[in-house]
Amino acid sequence: MKNFLQILSLVILVNSSVSAQPDRWQQRVKYTMNIDMNVQTNQFTGKQKLEYWNNSSDTLTRVFYHLYFNAFQPGSMMDVRSRRQGTILFGRTSDWDPRVKDRILNLKPDEIGYQKINSLKMDGRVQSFTVQETILEVKLDKPILPKSKVVFDMDFEAQVPLQVRRSGRDNPLTKVRYSMSQWYPKLCEYDNEGWHPTPYVGREFYGVWGDYDVTIHIDKAYTVAGTGYVMNGNQVGHGFETVPGKTTPVAGEKLSWHIVAPNVHDFVWAADPEFIHLQRKVRDSLTLHVFFKLSNFSRGEWEEVLNKAEKALPYIEQHFGPYPYKQYSFVHGGDGGMEYPMATLMYGPGAWLHEWMHSWYQGMLGTNESLYAWMDEGFTSYAEEAVTAFMEGRTGYVQANNYAGYYGTVRSGKEEALITHDDHYNTNFAHANVYSKGAVFLEQLGYITGAANRDKILLEYYRLWRFKHPNANDFIRVAEKVSDMKLDWYKEYWINSTRTIDYSIDSLWEEGGKTNVRLTRIGLMPMPVDLQLTFKDGSRELHYIPMNLMYGAKPAEDPSIPRIVYEPWKWTHSTYIISSTHKLAEFKLVEIDPSGRLADVDQKNNKLDLKW
Repeated sequence: MKNFLQILSLVILVNSSVSAQPDRWQQRVKYTMNIDMNVQTNQFTGKQKLEYWNNSSDTLTRVFYHLYFNAFQPGSMMDVRSRRQGTILFGRTSDWDPRVKDRILNLKPDEIGYQKINSLKMDGRVQSFTVQETILEVKLDKPILPKSKVVFDMDFEAQVPLQVRRSGRDNPLTKVRYSMSQWYPKLCEYDNEGWHPTPYVGREFYGVWGDYDVTIHIDKAYTVAGTGYVMNGNQVGHGFETVPGKTTPVAGEKLSWHIVAPNVHDFVWAADPEFIHLQRKVRDSLTLHVFFKLSNFSRGEWEEVLNKAEKALPYIEQHFGPYPYKQYSFVHGGDGGMEYPMATLMYGPGAWLHEWMHSWYQGMLGTNESLYAWMDEGFTSYAEEAVTAFMEGRTGYVQANNYAGYYGTVRSGKEEALITHDDHYNTNFAHANVYSKGAVFLEQLGYITGAANRDKILLEYYRLWRFKHPNANDFIRVAEKVSDMKLDWYKEYWINSTRTIDYSIDSLWEEGGKTNVRLTRIGLMPMPVDLQLTFKDGSRELHYIPMNLMYGAKPAEDPSIPRIVYEPWKWTHSTYIISSTHKLAEFKLVEIDPSGRLADVDQKNNKLDLKW
């Protein structure tokens, strides 16, 4: 079993590091955990062996762990923050997350969550530590030197909270017994920006790439689902046996589920005695699983997840990159939908696509979601809409929902810059913009570079940066190299500020045998402009004005329309004039950005319909 894990992990690592990959060090972990669950008390004990490779050039004098379950206690940061959001009103609507509200405050002693560390050793030596709610700080007796490995051994115990947010037991809607996410003491990430001991207040996650070898002892009646490959299917059964219905009898009241997961940054599982397990082998190297209860959706609705996923997979891999693991599980549980490596926990089958697309932008690329939530949720939302359009046979402009979400946030006056740390948005309402404005970022990138270039950028980004924790600058550099443009300005305006795009058609007049059209930039964010002229005879011209900070121009996207390329529009200048050899009387329609991809916040002045 050990050899299998090492070989499989090596194959994935080699495949992900060939062909001019970026040279950035990554810390590395290997977790070996043995968990004993008591389904009567909802408590479990755990032994964790953590092998940690310090691949940096830094000497580490301390390490940090996440203790996520400790958030589910009255007075915790998550509790206080949630109740604070409840005091913020938008009309009659409170800003708090309806799944949390003040529920943590009212948890009884046997309903709270906790993770208690009973002992911790490094290379056999006892280490001292302090707990700050959801963060464990370990001040090491000896530093971890650069390019060295240490082994931590930990004994811990935990209580599974009544489900409030993502993780917990006895979900009030789905009735799933255990949704086990953020369930184990998890080492914090250390990267080129230092340690990331982010307290659990309610948002996203960041983890170290590594291998997991987990054994879960639990009541025989329970089916376990989640991250990784079940290695002893013929013992545990529940649909994992090699011959259906044929298992090796095991003595005692519990089964020991042995699960391994190579090259992932987290490990999730769920368990319930009434789980129905469906699976489909969609190719020799990939099996899709669905685990569900007949509590709030029908069997047919859950079976349809497999049908849709199988249909979508070729399109997904063609546009966003290959899926490298041997399994993926859609698991009933959770409180909406939440993504993890090789699995998702979700309230119902409707969330399947969004959560699956997270396998690319969270599961394989592993960006620090706390700092760059828009790169995870936004890119995932963009991909979700693109795949949905493919499934429905729609082409052309398919991101209307994401644009509408962004425009709504701007109109509210509550927008905050996407560079905001995920836990520090003032309102949950503003935080929703990481989905919509993050998705618009990619569609609008296609407007700037050309859609074909944008599609190449996404594949090259995947190829270069999967399993390497890319940040915003890494993505921009890929985009610049593929498009041969400068694009840092786009990140600075769109991500680091709340400045908006607003262009208008100012005036038209004839002069010197030509018709002039003057455009005005009203908003504070400069952009290149596509201006389309349509004439009475049905012919069209596209007048393309690059923006000077681009130092380049996008290729013609529609060769059927004659295109005139102008000198760049300087961002300091508020007006620009283009000219056509057609007489003004021949004009029928003047339109800024007929494709709809320019996120102009006031489009009433973008089109002039001339009714002669």
